Amino acid sequence: MSIRCCAGSARLNDSATTLPRATGAGATAFGILVAISFCHMLNDMMQSLLPALYPMLKSSYALTFGQIGLLTFTFQFTASLLQPVIGALADKSPRPYSLAAGMTFTLVGLVLLAFAGSYPLLLVAAALIGTGSSVFHPESSRVARMASGGRHGLAQSMFQVGGNFGSAAGPLLAAFIVLPHGQSSVAWFSAVALLGMFVLVNVGHWYKTHGLTRLARAPRAADAPRGHVALAITVLLALIFSKYFYLASITSYYTFYLIEHFGVSVRNSQLLLFVFLASAAAGGMIGGPLGDRLGSKTIIWISILGVVPFTLLLPHANLLWTVLLTVPIGLILSSAFPAIVVYAQDLLPGRTGTVAGLFFGLAFGMGSVGAAVLGHVADHVGIGTVYQLCAFLPLIGLLTALLPDVQHRSRRAAA
Repeated sequence: MSIRCCAGSARLNDSATTLPRATGAGATAFGILVAISFCHMLNDMMQSLLPALYPMLKSSYALTFGQIGLLTFTFQFTASLLQPVIGALADKSPRPYSLAAGMTFTLVGLVLLAFAGSYPLLLVAAALIGTGSSVFHPESSRVARMASGGRHGLAQSMFQVGGNFGSAAGPLLAAFIVLPHGQSSVAWFSAVALLGMFVLVNVGHWYKTHGLTRLARAPRAADAPRGHVALAITVLLALIFSKYFYLASITSYYTFYLIEHFGVSVRNSQLLLFVFLASAAAGGMIGGPLGDRLGSKTIIWISILGVVPFTLLLPHANLLWTVLLTVPIGLILSSAFPAIVVYAQDLLPGRTGTVAGLFFGLAFGMGSVGAAVLGHVADHVGIGTVYQLCAFLPLIGLLTALLPDVQHRSRRAAA
């Protein structure tokens, strides 16, 4: 009911404007942004159960780090392979109710994960969860753009922060629910998937009746020169590589690092992982609104390079400082992604779904490759060496200097 009311409020405010850039796009539909962020939280919370279960699965199935990396690779590669395709199809033929349909894959994957009795079935469950993600992310990012009212950074951050908090909740759920009650308790979260499907059906109503019209009326800048686009996309690919390779080292192996180097318990390692993930959630919320004020390129500069001193210190810190250092790392590094998505959507106007699918897909893909590669490296040289090597990855952010300033062009066109 609340979603319908929010959609109705958005209808009443469609004729209003909040910023000069919002002219023709309607006012910011905060009710829809809250709804899609809430569903993003549910979606990523369910997905985060898989890596949160790694210590238990490693013990139960006698898995190597390489096999754990392959689990992450299967989940994230499935998502990365399909997301750009689904985003491009959405631009050509929008399907407002595909969001609810996509969560069905996540539901089936969760049930299979709960009752899988072998490693191959775990891989199938990971693939199904990844497929659900591949449908959800590009289409929901399109909805955020539709509801933004021109405040694109804010909308992407609100959308992203839901996913970040959902990911942060995974270790807590594993620590307090799954670990005490066993692998089969994952099936309890099927109720969460059903709740998400209900909310997304209501979002689909707004998408169909108002969202498509808003997106069509939004002002667009002229296409950038092809050379600028090729250069910018290449640089953004490199930035996504550095960001998500490093994040893979934390999300997949941080708990093992804490257990091996500092002797913490499995449960405490999950709680300390939550500290990092909660910081990342806060960073995702900050990046978008600051990008609206300062420009996406500025935020990309700050978020990528600002994290370097902390990543360099992390492998040499004691337990207390390790935990403290993960806070600025998560906060600063995660502020980049909303800015990167908005920058790319400004670079390629009219291709909102394609851009969202491409960059969410790249994020998952780079994370999957990173998890697989780092798992094999950890098997041969140890987790500590992995963190010493990954500490230098953010230096790739120096390539940001090559990005053209597309937001000035977009604002001139809107004016």
